Amino acid sequence: MIILDSSALSALAAGHPRLHRIVDSALQSPFQHLLVPVLCVVEAEAKDEGAAHAVMALPALEFEPLDASTAVLVATMVRDGYGGPDLAHAIATSLPTPARPLQHLILTARPELYPPGIATVNIDDPRLEP
Repeated sequence: MIILDSSALSALAAGHPRLHRIVDSALQSPFQHLLVPVLCVVEAEAKDEGAAHAVMALPALEFEPLDASTAVLVATMVRDGYGGPDLAHAIATSLPTPARPLQHLILTARPELYPPGIATVNIDDPRLEP
Protein backbone atom coordinates (compact mmCIF):
# COMPACT_ATOMS: atom_id res chain seq x y z
CA MET A 1 0.00 0.00 0.00
CA ILE A 2 0.96 3.58 -0.55
CA ILE A 3 0.15 6.20 2.07
CA LEU A 4 -0.43 9.86 1.24
CA ASP A 5 0.49 12.26 4.05
CA SER A 6 -0.92 15.76 4.55
CA SER A 7 1.69 17.40 2.32
CA ALA A 8 0.87 14.96 -0.49
CA LEU A 9 -2.85 15.60 0.00
CA SER A 10 -2.35 19.36 -0.24
CA ALA A 11 -0.32 18.88 -3.43
CA LEU A 12 -2.93 16.52 -4.86
CA ALA A 13 -5.71 19.00 -4.14
CA ALA A 14 -3.63 21.71 -5.84
CA GLY A 15 -3.34 19.58 -9.00
CA HIS A 16 0.11 17.97 -8.65
CA PRO A 17 0.49 16.08 -11.98
CA ARG A 18 2.51 13.07 -10.72
CA LEU A 19 0.13 12.47 -7.85
CA HIS A 20 -2.87 12.66 -10.17
CA ARG A 21 -1.26 10.04 -12.42
CA ILE A 22 -0.68 7.81 -9.38
CA VAL A 23 -4.30 8.20 -8.29
CA ASP A 24 -5.52 7.47 -11.83
CA SER A 25 -3.31 4.38 -12.00
CA ALA A 26 -4.57 3.16 -8.64
CA LEU A 27 -8.14 3.49 -9.81
CA GLN A 28 -7.36 1.22 -12.78
CA SER A 29 -5.51 -1.42 -10.75
CA PRO A 30 -7.09 -4.03 -8.49
CA PHE A 31 -3.81 -4.28 -6.54
CA GLN A 32 -2.78 -0.70 -5.89
CA HIS A 33 -4.37 0.99 -2.91
CA LEU A 34 -3.80 4.52 -1.72
CA LEU A 35 -4.34 4.95 1.99
CA VAL A 36 -4.95 8.29 3.68
CA PRO A 37 -4.71 8.67 7.48
CA VAL A 38 -7.65 10.84 8.61
CA LEU A 39 -5.41 13.14 10.66
CA CYS A 40 -3.59 13.94 7.41
CA VAL A 41 -6.93 15.00 5.92
CA VAL A 42 -7.47 17.24 8.96
CA GLU A 43 -4.06 18.87 8.57
CA ALA A 44 -4.39 19.34 4.80
CA GLU A 45 -7.78 21.01 5.24
CA ALA A 46 -6.52 23.19 8.09
CA LYS A 47 -3.70 24.47 5.88
CA ASP A 48 -5.55 24.58 2.54
CA GLU A 49 -9.28 25.24 2.59
CA GLY A 50 -11.06 22.85 0.28
CA ALA A 51 -8.26 20.26 0.20
CA ALA A 52 -10.32 17.72 2.15
CA HIS A 53 -13.29 17.94 -0.21
CA ALA A 54 -11.01 17.68 -3.24
CA VAL A 55 -9.30 14.49 -2.07
CA MET A 56 -12.34 12.88 -0.47
CA ALA A 57 -14.06 12.97 -3.86
CA LEU A 58 -11.39 10.71 -5.39
CA PRO A 59 -12.60 7.08 -5.51
CA ALA A 60 -9.09 5.56 -5.49
CA LEU A 61 -8.39 6.73 -1.93
CA GLU A 62 -9.14 4.74 1.20
CA PHE A 63 -9.24 6.54 4.52
CA GLU A 64 -7.57 5.09 7.61
CA PRO A 65 -9.64 5.91 10.71
CA LEU A 66 -8.18 6.81 14.06
CA ASP A 67 -9.25 4.12 16.50
CA ALA A 68 -8.53 4.22 20.23
CA SER A 69 -5.32 2.19 20.18
CA THR A 70 -3.92 4.14 17.23
CA ALA A 71 -4.85 7.39 18.99
CA VAL A 72 -2.69 6.36 21.95
CA LEU A 73 0.20 5.45 19.61
CA VAL A 74 -0.13 8.79 17.77
CA ALA A 75 -0.22 10.72 21.04
CA THR A 76 2.88 8.88 22.27
CA MET A 77 4.77 9.64 19.06
CA VAL A 78 3.81 13.33 19.23
CA ARG A 79 4.90 13.51 22.87
CA ASP A 80 8.18 11.76 21.99
CA GLY A 81 8.96 14.34 19.32
CA TYR A 82 8.11 12.53 16.09
CA GLY A 83 6.14 15.50 14.74
CA GLY A 84 2.54 16.61 14.76
CA PRO A 85 -0.53 14.37 14.89
CA ASP A 86 -0.74 14.12 11.09
CA LEU A 87 2.86 12.97 10.72
CA ALA A 88 2.47 10.52 13.62
CA HIS A 89 -0.72 9.08 12.11
CA ALA A 90 1.05 8.62 8.75
CA ILE A 91 3.89 6.79 10.53
CA ALA A 92 1.47 4.63 12.54
CA THR A 93 -0.44 3.75 9.37
CA SER A 94 2.78 2.75 7.61
CA LEU A 95 3.84 0.29 10.32
CA PRO A 96 3.13 -3.44 9.97
CA THR A 97 0.03 -4.82 11.69
CA PRO A 98 -1.52 -8.30 11.74
CA ALA A 99 -3.98 -7.16 9.04
CA ARG A 100 -1.23 -5.53 6.92
CA PRO A 101 2.02 -7.36 7.76
CA LEU A 102 4.35 -5.22 5.62
CA GLN A 103 5.61 -1.69 6.14
CA HIS A 104 4.07 0.69 3.65
CA LEU A 105 5.53 3.53 1.63
CA ILE A 106 4.63 7.15 2.44
CA LEU A 107 4.40 9.66 -0.41
CA THR A 108 5.29 13.08 0.94
CA ALA A 109 6.60 16.50 0.05
CA ARG A 110 8.54 16.45 3.34
CA PRO A 111 10.57 13.21 3.58
CA GLU A 112 13.12 14.89 5.84
CA LEU A 113 10.54 15.03 8.65
CA TYR A 114 10.30 11.26 8.95
CA PRO A 115 12.59 9.24 11.21
CA PRO A 116 15.07 6.71 9.84
CA GLY A 117 13.46 3.38 9.02
CA ILE A 118 10.23 4.89 7.69
CA ALA A 119 10.00 4.34 3.93
CA THR A 120 9.22 7.61 2.16
CA VAL A 121 9.33 8.89 -1.41
CA ASN A 122 9.23 12.55 -2.33
CA ILE A 123 6.23 13.42 -4.49
CA ASP A 124 8.63 15.11 -6.93
CA ASP A 125 10.88 12.05 -7.30
CA PRO A 126 11.45 11.47 -11.03
CA ARG A 127 11.01 7.73 -10.50
CA LEU A 128 7.29 8.42 -10.11
CA GLU A 129 6.99 9.26 -13.80
CA PRO A 130 4.95 6.67 -15.70
